[in-house]
Amino acid sequence: MLDGRADRPLGAASRCPVGRCDRVRALWRAAVVLALAFVGLAAWPGARAEVRLTDDQGVEVRLAQPPQRIVSLLPSLSEAVCELGRCDRLVGVDRYTNWPPMLAAVPRVGGGLDPNIEAIVALRPDVVLLATSSRAIERLRALGLKVVALEPRTHQDVQRVLLTLGALLEVPDAARVWRAIDAGVSAAAQSLPPAARGLRVYMEVSPGPYAAGEASFIGQTLQRLGARNVVPAALGPFPKLNPEFVVRADPDVILVSSRAAEALAQRPGWARLRAVRQGRVCAFDAAQSDVLVRPGPRMAEAARLMADCLARAAAPARPAAGATSAAGGRP
Repeated sequence: MLDGRADRPLGAASRCPVGRCDRVRALWRAAVVLALAFVGLAAWPGARAEVRLTDDQGVEVRLAQPPQRIVSLLPSLSEAVCELGRCDRLVGVDRYTNWPPMLAAVPRVGGGLDPNIEAIVALRPDVVLLATSSRAIERLRALGLKVVALEPRTHQDVQRVLLTLGALLEVPDAARVWRAIDAGVSAAAQSLPPAARGLRVYMEVSPGPYAAGEASFIGQTLQRLGARNVVPAALGPFPKLNPEFVVRADPDVILVSSRAAEALAQRPGWARLRAVRQGRVCAFDAAQSDVLVRPGPRMAEAARLMADCLARAAAPARPAAGATSAAGGRP
């Protein structure tokens, strides 16, 4: 009986016209081989899908595959690429990029506003990352290079830029980086004592003076920490101010670089500011200033620096004896 059942398929096959079954089997084998070839090609590590994205200038950028050689002309973008696990793809960075430390050995190609075009071209990048304000965009595109212009100015911008870079670099879990930043900022806010809430703050980001306004990513972090920014959103993210503006605003706390803090009281009228008189000036060294002014993966660390400043400022007032450093001592 078993032999009989086994014979049935063979018996049915024997009724095919002579030669036809051989051709059918050959076509079937070819179809199977072709299908397996397609499956293997899709799974092969070297096979990559085309990348399409729209940058912050509204330009659609297309690449045949995720870029393997990247030049970044903005420190925050360099840091984001590394945080997304693609640090090894950076073949050139701007002169200000200094974190993570492993990038110290990567060639420098000038600054975002004055890049060395020849050096960039020589590195044969698959893509160049830069700010929308860079003067090099059109020239690089004219030379045939792929350019992605990104401008993270707010928390929402940072989240979007991280997702854009994740799509560009084929990182499926890019959203995790923003979740970590967001959680870190929230933790910094929760660490503050009630007395630190509502302090009126002035934060200077560079000489000029240029300040961080309410509309900037720094301003948004300060707001989440419960601080009140004396520079309104109407003035823009990082406006250049007349020093008299700060005198009239008379903030409770000033956040500034160590270098600027040394001469703060010498500015006309600034010695009368309550923050200066009461010693509520937080001075940050160069490394800390970099953390504070870069809209990227270290924003949670920046929030902790600001929160520490606000917590110390909420302590009982003390006579001014120079600016307080971010570490709690004197500069």
